[in-house]
Amino acid sequence: MGAAPSRDDDRQPTVEQPRPAAAAEEEDEADEWDKRIFSTGCAEENAKLTDCYYETKDWRQCKEEMERFKQCWKLQGNDKRTDSKDV
Repeated sequence: MGAAPSRDDDRQPTVEQPRPAAAAEEEDEADEWDKRIFSTGCAEENAKLTDCYYETKDWRQCKEEMERFKQCWKLQGNDKRTDSKDV
């Protein structure tokens, strides 16, 4: 009689399943956050500002990027669009 197969022999190799095309398309589509940023007209300035903070972890080192973002924000009229009102 032969030896019983070990548990290791029963394992099937794992194969990564291809992602459905719909899942790949969803990753390429802009999410709600991206849509909001792009609608401000200041997406590039926002990206540079967040990149600066990511690299430095210190907002104080991102003053130029913050100023460019603020200028863009005002030029695009976003300060009026997002102006808060006291109730």
